[in-house]
Amino acid sequence: MQAVSDKREMEQITEKTIDIGSILNNKLGAKAKWVPRVLVSWLERIAHQDQVNAFLWESRDKVGTPWLEACVEYLQMTLQIEGKENLPAPDDGRLYTFVSNHPLGGEDGVALGAIIGRHYDSRFRYLVNDLLMYLPGLAPLCIPINKTGKQSRNFPAMVKAGFESNNHMLMYPAGICSRRHNGVIRDIPWTKTFISKSVEYHRDVVPIHFGGQNSDFFYRLANFSDKYLPFNLAMLFLVDEMYKNVGKTFRVAIGKPIPWQTFDRSRTPAQWAQYVQDIVYTL
Repeated sequence: MQAVSDKREMEQITEKTIDIGSILNNKLGAKAKWVPRVLVSWLERIAHQDQVNAFLWESRDKVGTPWLEACVEYLQMTLQIEGKENLPAPDDGRLYTFVSNHPLGGEDGVALGAIIGRHYDSRFRYLVNDLLMYLPGLAPLCIPINKTGKQSRNFPAMVKAGFESNNHMLMYPAGICSRRHNGVIRDIPWTKTFISKSVEYHRDVVPIHFGGQNSDFFYRLANFSDKYLPFNLAMLFLVDEMYKNVGKTFRVAIGKPIPWQTFDRSRTPAQWAQYVQDIVYTL
């Protein structure tokens, strides 16, 4: 069955797999005709459409963890991993929730997926922005979250299915990449879903800290967007930020698993989420 699924994913890859115009049509429907062509062309440049499509075409024979590892190589990332011994053994018969800060919005997701995917033989799933489902090599590992429109009514069922599956879960509880306030780059407060679901399904939580940052331009734009706009304008620049970070070295710190029994009624799930977030920033 997996081979059939992988073949179906491969059939979706063309020399123009990412087509900004088509994505706008899918997202906006009839309203897409009102988007000026000059704006579409600008979005194509910001999203590095030609470069991304070239990579997708060159890596079209890969899917899942091998595709993520090809991304790490393509982006010339050097990963300095600390605490790798804290990753639970793949054969211990248990399932885990891996949670991380989200400083970059691109490379961090690729790198952690490659690390966890290799350690657990691709037996993990992301909760991610649904726009990433346009990447055929990544899509089989994803449970999509709609960030640009109305949340799918099926999403709670999809999360439930993910936690009930035989896969580890990799989550970015902030939901968006880190912001900079008063000179400090940090995630916004984490949502509580990973706490409530980890308790419900008896999954210990493994905290991870990924070191890295985007450009000054990105943080200024993100703060402006968050304050004055009804949508996340900064998100449009994440691919551009990814290319700015090509060839850099990133520190990945993996903490000790936190038993799910830790998250008792002495605090609310939101308070426990903050507790884990604070641990991540001490790693």
